[in-house]
Amino acid sequence: MDIPLGTHTRTQARPASLRQSRIWDDAVAGIGDARDAAAALLARVRPTLSRRSVQDAQLVVSELVTNAAKHAPGPCALHLELLPDATALSVTVTDTSAAPPLPRPPDPCRVGGHGLHLVTMLSRGIEVTWLTHGKRVSATVPLTAEQEGRGVSRP
Repeated sequence: MDIPLGTHTRTQARPASLRQSRIWDDAVAGIGDARDAAAALLARVRPTLSRRSVQDAQLVVSELVTNAAKHAPGPCALHLELLPDATALSVTVTDTSAAPPLPRPPDPCRVGGHGLHLVTMLSRGIEVTWLTHGKRVSATVPLTAEQEGRGVSRP
């Protein structure tokens, strides 16, 4: 039996979306937990993500949760979601402050105050959504798989 070439189909299962959420009454206590949550979620991704991607994601998570802890009274929530194609991690932090996140002017002599610049550099930008009691700050961090054959230069 001849089957026309165009009728062959190949089904490929899409990976289930990986998600994780955390809520803290005291966001300061949650900063380390937030980094750990990001690392644990990304450790489940196959193929394995590059170490740099995991570290970048942890830094973005840490900076956004730290900002919530420093500038917002009350609870803070973190929601992490791996996009279905595993090429990016959506990071969302909700807090109770109505004040927008504002980057401070660059000052290489200052300790601290560089978090939003780092988040902007490591992500596809920052989006702020105003809520009835606070705001939701979101960033999407690009991810890359670990390269096979390390040490081999490719054209």
